[in-house]
Amino acid sequence: MSDDATPRLGLPYVAAGQAQKHVTVNAAFARLDGLVQAAAVSRSLAVQPATPDDGALYLLPDGAVGDAWSAEVAGALMRFEAGGWSRIEPGAGHLLWVADEAVVLVFDGVWRALRETLEFESLVAAASPGGARTRFAIREEVVTLAGPAIATTMTIPARSIALAVATRTLTTVTGAAAYDCGVAGETGKFGGSLGAAAGSSNIGVIGPTAFYADTPVLLTAVGGDFTGGVARVAVHLIQFDAPAA
Repeated sequence: MSDDATPRLGLPYVAAGQAQKHVTVNAAFARLDGLVQAAAVSRSLAVQPATPDDGALYLLPDGAVGDAWSAEVAGALMRFEAGGWSRIEPGAGHLLWVADEAVVLVFDGVWRALRETLEFESLVAAASPGGARTRFAIREEVVTLAGPAIATTMTIPARSIALAVATRTLTTVTGAAAYDCGVAGETGKFGGSLGAAAGSSNIGVIGPTAFYADTPVLLTAVGGDFTGGVARVAVHLIQFDAPAA
């Protein structure tokens, strides 16, 4: 254990006989206030705000600019209090709510969205004594939009049946006037010219379609390349488990 700070949260200790103990105690309180139930305003804002709220947290994107932000790297967690900015160092397993995307991140050396490749098994529709199962499931990912098109990291899994792919625009799309949702070769399969404004949504229902290879969902810019924006993509599907050995 360090003689200077707590091992997990890095809260500074008050030394024996230390003068101005309140300085150390207040520094520990400020760090707790930033890390406990941590909530960031945004992880996409690249320009340091001129009048942030006291206690506001921001997760810096690439190319962040500003008096305090320019010296920091992408992924830095910056907190504003009493007229100044300070960097807070997270530890492995720390969680962060990003308010403008309504997404939870977890830190494991870098910040990752818990829902980026998360599959929610909602219902086992049928199961055999030998372990075979038919499952209704949802795969979901939050996608940061950039360039002419971007594919999800998650896939419609091989040997599954897709029923629908739903989307919601979390932060307003810039650069493009709209976007299509589909797969390679069928860019509008789940919806075309979808809304660029924050809050826009679409449920792209299709006739049950079998996929025989892992297939990412493709978001394609309409009317120009993506220069910003965030969308959530949810794949609604049926999956099948073989009998146990």
